[in-house]
Amino acid sequence: MLMIKAIIRPEKVESVLSALSNAGFPAVTKYDVVGRGKQQGLQVGSIHYDEIPKEMLMIVINDTDKDEVIDTIIRTAKTGEEGAFGDGKIFTAPVDEVYTISTGSKEL
Repeated sequence: MLMIKAIIRPEKVESVLSALSNAGFPAVTKYDVVGRGKQQGLQVGSIHYDEIPKEMLMIVINDTDKDEVIDTIIRTAKTGEEGAFGDGKIFTAPVDEVYTISTGSKEL
């Protein structure tokens, strides 16, 4: 199994969640985050913003679904045809074990 964490623009969250659900991946955890990327924030006039609000989506999937999920997120979260700075990042990590709290059972 894999855990995918996607940091995306807040205005893209609903369309990404809808696209993931339509693709058969409705189970997603979402939380607010702030941070900055390689561009080290955003300069607007004389004001520098170094904590840009974003949303993080976390989803655990089977290894075989990785390409479909990543493609769905990229296609839906990208700004315009070419994309733009601040569109976000996607991280993947292996998941060794998963347990259901209510039953204590280990999922495969």
